[in-house]
Amino acid sequence: MPERDEPEVIGRRVQRLRAQRGLTQRQLAEPAYTPAYISTVEAGRVRASEEALRHIADRLGVAFEELAVGRPAHLATTLRLRLTEAQRVLADGRAEEAAAQYAGLRAEAEAHGLACEQAAALLGLGECALETGRLDEARGHFEQAEERLAGRPLPIRVPALRGRAVAHYLAGELRYAVYLLETALDELNRGGLHDPDALLLLYASVIGPYMDMGAHARAAQAAEFALALAPQAGDPALIARMHRAVARTLLAEGRAAEADASLAKAAELYRRLRLRTELANCHWMRGYVCAQNGELERAEDELRQAHTMLARTRADLYRSQAAVELADVLHRRGKSEEAAALLRDVLGGFSSERGAVHAAGAHRLLGIIAEDARDTEAAEEHYVRALSLLERAGAAGDLADLCRLLGDLLRRTGRVEAALDAYRTGLGHRTAPGTTTLGAAPAQPPL
Repeated sequence: MPERDEPEVIGRRVQRLRAQRGLTQRQLAEPAYTPAYISTVEAGRVRASEEALRHIADRLGVAFEELAVGRPAHLATTLRLRLTEAQRVLADGRAEEAAAQYAGLRAEAEAHGLACEQAAALLGLGECALETGRLDEARGHFEQAEERLAGRPLPIRVPALRGRAVAHYLAGELRYAVYLLETALDELNRGGLHDPDALLLLYASVIGPYMDMGAHARAAQAAEFALALAPQAGDPALIARMHRAVARTLLAEGRAAEADASLAKAAELYRRLRLRTELANCHWMRGYVCAQNGELERAEDELRQAHTMLARTRADLYRSQAAVELADVLHRRGKSEEAAALLRDVLGGFSSERGAVHAAGAHRLLGIIAEDARDTEAAEEHYVRALSLLERAGAAGDLADLCRLLGDLLRRTGRVEAALDAYRTGLGHRTAPGTTTLGAAPAQPPL
């Protein structure tokens, strides 16, 4: 953004504002300048000095900034306040209303050449699209935000980069999401750009893809770094998100009580900040922890609460994902018909490009329910669909178990060779989780 517009543009602006106020060129010029000088300024034949422009602005009763670049005084501050309001609307679960506000703010910021405010509006639009499950649209908004911030320091670009990585992750592109996040982490740490908020955001975001890829050791290390960075971070919502992500690694290590405590901290922060969708996701995660710990009644309560809250906020993709976890608990509690109905209802919201890992989980569970009902043909069909989704996403963490289920089914129906192929596929994913899909770990932060 140049410090001021070209002389011709400023000249036309001066002439328009003078005419609106009913002033003559002499009245505008006096006492410091001549009418002839004002005439040359209005014609764009001279590049007025800052002192001259300040005199003219004062006589016109406008701010220097408005005269020099056509931007109303305090516009940037006003836009930032309105961005905060749009963020509050999104936090309240009203994603579509927030998106309309962000779109208006983006257009206004673009019209006045405010790149940072435009990028903030694009980030908001991306978050709205993520919440409503429009992943391609979200990715486009985050990419545009990165373009607006090109040339700015990496910590400032991290939220847009992280948003793009999350969109790829939710679309089932796990390896590419990890690549984006690890590349940014490596650049921050090797370059000595020790920004606690940026690092915490990246470490909290990379845990989910690590876990789904079976890279449990790397997920645990990211959680360790995130916990160490938390006291230096200034954003409570970011700290809450970190606690929610870290709980997954604690649970994988068998530390259920610590995982529950971490989620309790996150939930308290979300309640205080009134972040409804995030609070719903916290109930979802607590239900998952309870289910893994064998507390099925409590798990059902937590997951039903999450499902209801996400339905109210119209966070369709997250609601469908929570429904898969709820269906698993319902099945384990003997409510298989309700579980199957719930899974069939939500499968239409998934695809290979949208929620692939949870879509695979839905097919896996429908296969188990079909096996219980002795419908081996339907069970096999669901297992094969789940296998295809997981292989495409690179979600090695769940592939081994699914291959075992499919192999057992094939063996029981007399197809021994096919069963052996399924078992071998599963063993290939079990040998060294994560090491076949990830390169060297990113540089560590200077803790």
